[in-house]
Amino acid sequence: MFFTLFGTIAIAGIIGYVSEKSGWTRNGYLPSIIICIGGAVLFLFIRKMFGIGFHSPGLNAILSSVGALVIVPFHWRK
Repeated sequence: MFFTLFGTIAIAGIIGYVSEKSGWTRNGYLPSIIICIGGAVLFLFIRKMFGIGFHSPGLNAILSSVGALVIVPFHWRK
């Protein structure tokens, strides 16, 4: 669990940075990274509690980070 948490945070941070660098999002670097990390950690805990998700923790981190980047900014944007 400990190494999975650090790996999830690292992957989510990289995805947040790359999505902002590529121009896919326009939230700012720090908000995008925070959104990605929050979504990935939330999904990690849901995966540990209920067993919902894919077998690979890396794939879970990638998909949950991208999902959080899609859901959160569009929800608050007018």
